[in-house]
Amino acid sequence: MPYHRILDGAEERLLGDRKIGTTGRGIGPCYSDKVARNGIRAGDLTDLQRLKRRLERVLPLKQKLFALYGIEERLDLGRVLTAYASYGNRLREYIGPTHVELNEALRAGKEVLLEGAQGTMLDVDFGTYPYTTSSNTVAGGACTGAGIGPQHITTIIGIVKAYTTRVGGGPFPTELSDAVGVHLQEKGREFGTTTNRPRRCGWLDLVVVRHSCLLSGVTSLAVTKLDVLSGLPEVKVCMRYALRGKEVDVFPSGIDDVAECTPVYETFKGWEEFPPVVKKFSGLPKPAQAYLKFVEKQTGVRIGLVSTGPGREETLER
Repeated sequence: MPYHRILDGAEERLLGDRKIGTTGRGIGPCYSDKVARNGIRAGDLTDLQRLKRRLERVLPLKQKLFALYGIEERLDLGRVLTAYASYGNRLREYIGPTHVELNEALRAGKEVLLEGAQGTMLDVDFGTYPYTTSSNTVAGGACTGAGIGPQHITTIIGIVKAYTTRVGGGPFPTELSDAVGVHLQEKGREFGTTTNRPRRCGWLDLVVVRHSCLLSGVTSLAVTKLDVLSGLPEVKVCMRYALRGKEVDVFPSGIDDVAECTPVYETFKGWEEFPPVVKKFSGLPKPAQAYLKFVEKQTGVRIGLVSTGPGREETLER
């Protein structure tokens, strides 16, 4: 809704140096409304009178929030109602009980593919809170998001880059601020999809990868952007953290503890650029194979897919 975007920007400005680093699209305030039971749902858009009642309840609350944040903009009920009722008319044929359709497809023996959004460390419960998104991004979120039972989830593919990236604020133990970090950012074209902000880059963090595999019950890994590491004389992997004189291999639950962690690395020999198209795992340079096998061993999860470039033909299946 229009007030979500406005409030998102206001909250970030108020936080100043402590801001979360949101996309500014109003996602957080929208989720806040959902949990506070003040949300406008898709079905509300298709019923003019229902939508009007919802807005009559919500808009005065938002106007008071605007006043608290010093926002002078006025929310016009008629204008918002007209705009969103028109959206409802355009979307009407697409709004319905999608959970029923999905379960009917499953009962009919059809295959259903669900794609998760964002990364595990942005999960509101198990990520780097409060530097997270507002929803559950682990595999379990597929059930609550799609409305299907967990018994239907039979395969869980964990997608991980060959190095680690992050957008926005929050601690990042393996972040690189040197020439290697620039190499990863530029060669990997690491810029935010929504904000176009440069992504922070660092060596692969296996503490995070193991944490993610544990939370989602990952059955196989897809390692992407392996080619970005090509050309580096050596490649490092974070095995565990050093935290106040002790080594830990479990991701800390407290953000302040994460901020104090320093990575403990394993170093590997680098490799040259890949051939134009690699069809088999055995066609990868030996050091790259060793790197991937080490990741498999340390995570206990088999790597089923490897991408050696952005093209569809540059993804090999083991």
